[in-house]
Amino acid sequence: MSATTSSKRPRSDAALTRSLQKGQQTKAAIVDAALGLATQIGLEGLSIGALAEVMQMSKSGVFAHFGSREELQISVVREYHHRFEEEVFYPAMSVPRGLPRLRALFDNWMKRTSVEIDSGCLYISGAVEFDDRPGPVRDALASSVSTWLAAMKRAIELAIEEGHLRADTDAEQMRFEIHSLILALHYEARFLRAPDSLQRAVSAFEGIVLRYSAGDATDPAPARKAARKPRAA
Repeated sequence: MSATTSSKRPRSDAALTRSLQKGQQTKAAIVDAALGLATQIGLEGLSIGALAEVMQMSKSGVFAHFGSREELQISVVREYHHRFEEEVFYPAMSVPRGLPRLRALFDNWMKRTSVEIDSGCLYISGAVEFDDRPGPVRDALASSVSTWLAAMKRAIELAIEEGHLRADTDAEQMRFEIHSLILALHYEARFLRAPDSLQRAVSAFEGIVLRYSAGDATDPAPARKAARKPRAA
């Protein structure tokens, strides 16, 4: 009897594994659809009903994967942050530290921003929606943004250590200025429809680097290439 039970157990375990994998795949698909909606209508526009319609699932089926609308919103924030890191942060880690890495971070950020001029940035839209609304969703957004800005500041500090930027450079101030120009880019490109926004953002970055540079700035060509063919707003 024990041998019979034991022989059946692997099949039962395999079935359970397949069920778990299918559940994870379904949840990932729901989050992907939710992220697509959130970039268009905002996190507050997300609803279990809207996602059920997009996914062609029942509301209870969607709800079972998250338990609440708030948990769904947090899952979307986490997925957006994961994709941001994959596109912007991690590729730059293979570049030598210092000004080359800082440039790579900015170049990658600009590439993503040029796409988000059309689709929208969840960090920016989320800040507008949740800036004065304390709670888990705001905390998830703020934590994601703070993590990214801390990485940018660290890249600046390494550029100072490498002697690429002046020793008296205020890393927090430089980080603030770089972040500010990205925010201005989104505003001018998406709201004002200014056609030269990308080029101006690159020019502003070069000006920031020049002011803090300890000597000759490294080749700015990658950022300039990113601005040659701006996407239509």
